[in-house]
Amino acid sequence: MYGVNSGILLVDKPQGITSHDVVARTRRLAGTRKVGHAGTLDPMATGLLILGVGSATRLLHHLVGLDKEYLATMRLGWDTTTDDAEGEPLAAACADRVAAADEAVVREAMRAWTGDIEQVPSTVSAVKVAGRRAYQRARDGEAVELQARPVTVSAFDLLALRPGDGHVDVDVRVACSSGTYVRALARDVGADLGTGGHLTALRRTRIGAFGVAEASVLDGLDVAEVILSPADAARRTLPVASISAQEAVDLGHGKRITAPGELATASSGTPIAAIDPGDRLVAIVERRGAELKVVTGFPAEEASA
Repeated sequence: MYGVNSGILLVDKPQGITSHDVVARTRRLAGTRKVGHAGTLDPMATGLLILGVGSATRLLHHLVGLDKEYLATMRLGWDTTTDDAEGEPLAAACADRVAAADEAVVREAMRAWTGDIEQVPSTVSAVKVAGRRAYQRARDGEAVELQARPVTVSAFDLLALRPGDGHVDVDVRVACSSGTYVRALARDVGADLGTGGHLTALRRTRIGAFGVAEASVLDGLDVAEVILSPADAARRTLPVASISAQEAVDLGHGKRITAPGELATASSGTPIAAIDPGDRLVAIVERRGAELKVVTGFPAEEASA
């Protein structure tokens, strides 16, 4: 039998469940085991999760690296073992340091972590160390030392500052490159201020051109009603090559086709969405000289598992 047609789903993940839980529920709703996601969210986080259904899971590879945007709350006053509210609290900072963390001081500390920076991921992150996830090693009691990695924080905006009893909560907006850890930003700002810091709330509002406002909630999700076609999702992310029906056949057979004039000078290696007259994503291609070569093909229809 056939399940829901292949495509891309935008889901607003609720708090308290894992990204894998969302995938598992979507598999049942879509009637296929072929469901994957483009980037996880921690259980405490909410917001936009991009899922691929059927053969559109092959498109996820081209969505994972898109830039992202978040709304978050950093709590200055102490660190935790996980850099967020799910970890064990560590020693609290002295009251004077916390009291000194006013708006001007916090903005200045945030400015130091804006732009192209070197960031050490959180110890309990999914970064692999010698083939194993850092969080797995940490849970096994191993000392985990992660190397700093280059990331870009294009916006780190202070939205509100709310002093509390022994802490200061700072609401922020973060726009960043893929691979940036917002909880590590809270940790590092807290370290610079001498207050310690961790994340208490995180909501992902954007991935590339996809926004959480257009996402669906899991409860009552009608996959067939809200699924985006692979062509719709691809044209919002990649340059497009509009191809003829015959060129679609040729690409389906693994042949190369002549690059359209507007793409003749596209950078070699840049992924391009090849879309046929029927508005079907036929393949992701790359330019090789004056031709386009298939990198990832998409079958016309996908049987459910």
